[in-house]
Amino acid sequence: MKLTLKKGPLYAQVQEILRNRIVSGKYPKGSLIPSEVELKEEFDVSLITIRRAVEQLSNQGYVEKKSGIGTTVLDNYAISKLSKGQRFSQHLIEEGYELKKESASILTVDLLENYPELVDDFGATCHCVERLYTLEGKPYIHFKHFITKDIMLPNDSEVLLGSLYEIISEQGIKFNRFKDEFGIEVPDASITDQLQLEQKPLLKRIRYSYDINDQLIEFSVGYYNTDIHKYVVNFDV
Repeated sequence: MKLTLKKGPLYAQVQEILRNRIVSGKYPKGSLIPSEVELKEEFDVSLITIRRAVEQLSNQGYVEKKSGIGTTVLDNYAISKLSKGQRFSQHLIEEGYELKKESASILTVDLLENYPELVDDFGATCHCVERLYTLEGKPYIHFKHFITKDIMLPNDSEVLLGSLYEIISEQGIKFNRFKDEFGIEVPDASITDQLQLEQKPLLKRIRYSYDINDQLIEFSVGYYNTDIHKYVVNFDV
C-alpha cells in the first residue's frame, strides 16, 4: 500500500488505517496485529513511522505492546462507542501533533463536599483519576475523572495513563451514550499550576458517560489551554 504526504503525516495515516481495522473487527480483541516489519513492508514506510503509529494507538488504548510478544488488540467496544467524542484528539493526531498523557494519579474524594450533584449517582465518595496531557511537550489539558467506587481501578500510574474506558469495560461495563457540556471558568490554582499558567478563564469540558442501563459511570472535567491550540469540532456531511 502506497501512502502519500498529500494526505498528511505518514504515521497518522498508518495509525488511522490500523484503528479502522481494529474497530471493524479485522483485528479482533486479543489478537496480535502484524509485526512492525510486516507493516513496514505493507505501507512502504520506515520502521520509525510504524512505531510512532503504534505508539499513538497504544496511548489511545487500542493496543498494548509487550516485548517478546508483539502488539495485542484491546477491547474495542468502548472505543467504537466513543469515536465521535474522541474526534478532537483524533484531529490533533491527524494534523501531525504529538498529544501525550504525561502523568496520572488516583485518590478517593468526598462528593458531599466537592460535587454534591454526583452523590445520587456515586454515593458519598468515588474514585478521582487526575491526568495531564501535553501537546508537543507543553501542558495542554488537565482532566479529573470521577468514577463510581463499584469499579475497581489500579493504583499503578502507568496503567492509568492508558484508556480508562478500556479498564472499565474489562469489568463488564458497556457504554451506551456520552454527553458533553462546554463553558468558560477559572480553575483552581492547583490546576493552572500544572498547566503552567496564571489563573485565568479557560475552556472547560464536562463529560457524562452512561452505561447500557443509563447509569452514570464516569464524570469528567477538563480544562484546555486553547492558547496552544483551539478546540476543534468537525462535522461530517
